[in-house]
Amino acid sequence: MTISNRGVGRIGVLVPFTNTNLEPDIALLAPRGVSIHAARLGGYDVDEIPDAEQMAGLGASDIEEPLRLIAGVRPDVVLYGCTSATLSHGVAFDRDLSAKVAAMSGAKTVTAAGALVAALSMLGLKKIAFASPYVASLNDLAVGFLADSGFETVSRADYPVALGNYGQGELTPDAVFDLGVQANSDDAEALVLSCTDMRSVETIARLEAATGKPVITSNQAMMRVALDHLELSCVMPDCGRLLSG
Repeated sequence: MTISNRGVGRIGVLVPFTNTNLEPDIALLAPRGVSIHAARLGGYDVDEIPDAEQMAGLGASDIEEPLRLIAGVRPDVVLYGCTSATLSHGVAFDRDLSAKVAAMSGAKTVTAAGALVAALSMLGLKKIAFASPYVASLNDLAVGFLADSGFETVSRADYPVALGNYGQGELTPDAVFDLGVQANSDDAEALVLSCTDMRSVETIARLEAATGKPVITSNQAMMRVALDHLELSCVMPDCGRLLSG
């Protein structure tokens, strides 16, 4: 029997250079026949806390070279794999960056922040609980971005200590689960876990079971929007209602 992980579609992924969890998540979520190709993004200081200023700097950094390289594989879809880099600039910036990536790559484009908005819209949800590994000031900007997109954050959880660029990715799934439970409230219709380097995909099933609500994560949402662009479906019940059919 021949098993192939290519030929159906190609997804290019632009990944912050310290991020170790986005690529494994996308590989986990991709259906058979869809290949994944990554290029890494710089534009930030690995030794600094990834606060609003640093993430805004990443969003505004020059991406022409990684885009040129990722365009070399002729992707069908390109994912811009940092949620906070565009959350920190606002909705118009996110939209403009998406258009720039599409124009330079010749591919459909999905930003992580835009995918959260698209996923919530698909499920018809307006009131959310929000959690991330970001510092509080960056969470403030994220909540503002979602408000400008039509979603009300009725509860949220800030991580109790400032995490570095590697610290965010080193949170265990159990720690992410606990953060999600802390963020949840009776008024929330869904739980949003923002950050492409947080191990949220592994907690989706547990959190949905514990809260009885849809759980939307950055990487899961990007994959759902990418699959829509590819006109593909991928039923993965363990990865939440968003990917359940």
